[in-house]
Amino acid sequence: MKGTISQVRSYDRSVQLLMVNQFTINLGFYMLMPYLAAHLAGPLGLAGWLVGLILGVRNFSQQGMFLVGGTLADRLGYKPMIIAGLVLRTVGFATLGLVDSVPALIAASAATGLAGALFNPATRAYLAADAGERRVEAFALFNVFYQAGILLGPLVGMVLTGVNFRVTCLVAAGTFAVLSVVQIRALPARRAKETKEKEGQSVLAEWRGIFSNRPFLLFSVAMIGSYVLSFQVYLALPLEVRRLGGEGTFGTAAVAVLFAVSGLSTILFQTKVTAWCKARMEPGRALTWGLLTMGVAFVPLLAATAVPVPSGGTGLWLLAAVPPTLAALLLAVGTMIAYPFEMDTIVRLSGNRLVATHYGLYNTICGVGITLGNLLTGAALDAAREAGLSALPWLALTALGLACTAALYGLHRTGRLAEPPAEARPQPVTV
Repeated sequence: MKGTISQVRSYDRSVQLLMVNQFTINLGFYMLMPYLAAHLAGPLGLAGWLVGLILGVRNFSQQGMFLVGGTLADRLGYKPMIIAGLVLRTVGFATLGLVDSVPALIAASAATGLAGALFNPATRAYLAADAGERRVEAFALFNVFYQAGILLGPLVGMVLTGVNFRVTCLVAAGTFAVLSVVQIRALPARRAKETKEKEGQSVLAEWRGIFSNRPFLLFSVAMIGSYVLSFQVYLALPLEVRRLGGEGTFGTAAVAVLFAVSGLSTILFQTKVTAWCKARMEPGRALTWGLLTMGVAFVPLLAATAVPVPSGGTGLWLLAAVPPTLAALLLAVGTMIAYPFEMDTIVRLSGNRLVATHYGLYNTICGVGITLGNLLTGAALDAAREAGLSALPWLALTALGLACTAALYGLHRTGRLAEPPAEARPQPVTV
């Protein structure tokens, strides 16, 4: 941990602050969101479809507005968008705790999603700009702070929600309010270097230029699989644990272990994994190995389907806990390998211009892919249960990982993941 802290201190103050920001953002977000559905369905007594609608509005508003948020960051500056997102999430989280009417809850949910669309692309573009040639290592550290917030947030939320969910909402809102003030006072102003150059150019012209960037679009589509696979820590793996281990204390504890393994392994080993990979691999090769590791993460679950299910006792507990935990660990390792090089590749494929807009479009493409991928994964889980084919979802997820690995390998071998020469970089179309 001392090594991680010393690495953080080696960066400019702005980079250090962005890392702490991301930890705090995830802390505030995850202390509230895991408990929102239970609050809506329990004390507020909303129907299941309304709960799904309110939660879905948040996701839709965030994924659908990433491109707009990135564009605004490139045009108006990174700092204003970060602050605007934090303030909007402050309002959204406070509203979730203070209102009980469905229209107000929908509006608050949409506000929290839009907030993420404003500050996420801006934060990553700012980090890439100020980290300079060390951005791969910076994004590795960024992921450590990111995962630490995810790990600690639900624990804090569990304690606060035990008092009252309104307290959780107000503490989360207060966290974002304090963070907003810190950004206003301490975060240096930073604008995209090409801001003056593109004055007079229309947004649509810029978007056309980005959509003509074929290597970037191919890379974005190929990386969808990594997000679908990593999301299974929250979807397929907990469902598998509870299918075999039940809904009691054991099932709850085993699911908690999944999250702990995923988060702690990243916190402890991310920087070491990145340093090892960077010393031995090109970025494209590291991405390929990361996706391959994520694809084979489901092999332990596939192998477990060949084992007769014990009727109870230690054997059943081991079968319910060990394969999903191994899968969670391999998914974490694959993400550790790929994530810093993934973030760096986006900057390179953008030609280091309109970086926040590229991050925004990338997030939108992957977000749509996650939604579709989770729908198909859920369908595979249902089909497996009805047909008695327990191997089906793990076969499908493994196949997805291998297909995306092959796609990335092809992009790497053909040189499409390299930074384009200046004359070949996509330029905005004048209209």
